[in-house]
Amino acid sequence: QVQLVESGGGLVQAGGSLGLSCAASGRTVSRYDMGWFRQVPGKEREFVAAVKPSGGSTDYADSVKGRFTISRDNAKNTVYLQMNSLKPEDTAVYYCAARLTLLGGVATKLSAYDSWGQGTQVTVSS
Repeated sequence: QVQLVESGGGLVQAGGSLGLSCAASGRTVSRYDMGWFRQVPGKEREFVAAVKPSGGSTDYADSVKGRFTISRDNAKNTVYLQMNSLKPEDTAVYYCAARLTLLGGVATKLSAYDSWGQGTQVTVSS
């Protein structure tokens, strides 16, 4: 499995921006779908964004389309999530995830991923 460590979380005002990073180790992630999910207490973890190994194919939750951008640097074994125009409802623990890619579209389901980071807290104040 791949070991994942998220960083970049913090406190930001509504309308602001924040960038998250996820550093992978143990294996090169050049053959992995990489995803971001988020979770608030009492709710299920939900999909945010994902990217295929080439970086050319991405998918986003409707709630973040046009505001968040996922990208990756395979040479650095790192995936990023740039979050703009943040809203209080974006407050959550954000998790990075990885899984070996398969034919077809990028994985968006929680159950598709088998490697997870510990998460980083993002808090958006109103």
